[in-house]
Amino acid sequence: MPPAPLRLRLDGDALVANWRMLDHASGAAACGAAVKADGYGLGARGVVTRLSEAGCRDFFVSNWAEAKAIADLGVTVSVLHGVRSEDMGLAKSGIARPVLNTARQVQRWREAGGGICDVMVDTGMNRLGLSIEEARSGLLDGLEIQTLMSHLACADEVHPLNRLQLNRFALVKERVNACRYSLANSAGVLLGRDYAFDLTRPGLALYGGVPSPAAEERVRQVVFPEAQVIQRRRLHAGDVVGYNATWSAVEDTELAVLNIGYADGYLRGFSGVGCARSGDNVFPVRGRVSMDLLIVDVGTTSAVAEGDWLRVEYSLYDSALRSGVSQYELLTGLGKRFSRMWQ
Repeated sequence: MPPAPLRLRLDGDALVANWRMLDHASGAAACGAAVKADGYGLGARGVVTRLSEAGCRDFFVSNWAEAKAIADLGVTVSVLHGVRSEDMGLAKSGIARPVLNTARQVQRWREAGGGICDVMVDTGMNRLGLSIEEARSGLLDGLEIQTLMSHLACADEVHPLNRLQLNRFALVKERVNACRYSLANSAGVLLGRDYAFDLTRPGLALYGGVPSPAAEERVRQVVFPEAQVIQRRRLHAGDVVGYNATWSAVEDTELAVLNIGYADGYLRGFSGVGCARSGDNVFPVRGRVSMDLLIVDVGTTSAVAEGDWLRVEYSLYDSALRSGVSQYELLTGLGKRFSRMWQ
C-alpha cells in the first residue's frame, strides 16, 4: 500500500512530560492514565508503552475488548464499565480488573468466585456507580477491593459540586475498605491534593488537552495532524470557494487543496476559522471543510507545491474555542485514515 496522504505526528516526549507534570501535581498519590477510546484516539498501545516506561502503573479502559487489545503489554488495567455476563470469561482470565458499578455486577462477580476488583461509587455525577446508600449498606463487605473510586462532574470549573463530591466520597471511604481510593481526573488533579487520595486517573491532559484555563501553560501539545497538498490553484477576485460558496476572493490569490476533511475528524466547525502552517507561514481555511478535502489560502507563498505537507493547526484548547467542538471530541474523532507516527 502507498503511504497515506495524511498523518498524525505524535510527540511521545510531550506525552510523558504531561504525565510527569500530573504525577507531580498528584503529590503522594500514584498517577495512572485513562487510555480508553484507543488512547483517546492516539493508539492505546503506543500510549501505554511510553507511559509504562516512564513509571505509570495503572491504566483504565472502558470495556473488555479494549483490555484485551493491550493485555500482552503486561500492565495493570481496570475496566471502567464493569462486567456483563458476556464478559465473565475474559474477566476471570485475569487480564484486567472490573470496576463494579451496580449491585447486579457485584452479585455477578461474587457468584463467579469473586477476586480482586475495583468499585465505582456515584457521588453526584449520576452516571455510573453504586449509590452512596448502596456502598454504605454492607453490599461490598467481604469483596477484595483494590480501588474504590468516584468521578468528578465539574472539576474543570469552579463549582460547588466539586467540594460536595469530595465530602461524599470521604463519607463512603469511612465505611468501605479498599486498598486505595481514587477521585481525581485531569482537572481534579489540578483542584489540589485534597482530591488526590491514593490514585489519580488523568486522561485529557495527558494528550495535550487543557482541563482548565490555568493549566494552559503547563500542558504540552502531543498531536500534530499533517496533510499533503493535492493541488494548488489560482483564484481571481470574485471567485468563490467550496460548498455553498461561503467565501469569495476579494483579490487574486493562491489556494492549496489538502487531503483531509471531516471524515478524518477535521470537522466543519473549522470552516473559515481553522488554519494550516508551514514554518512561520499561516494559511487560513477558506470556505467549508469537505468530507475529504480542505482548502487553505497560501496567498503569494511560492514554497507550497503539490505533494508538500502542511501542518494543520490542532492545539486542542485553542482549536476547541475556534471550532466549538470539545477537546475530547477533537481527540477521539481523529479518523483511521491517518498514519500515526510516534516521535
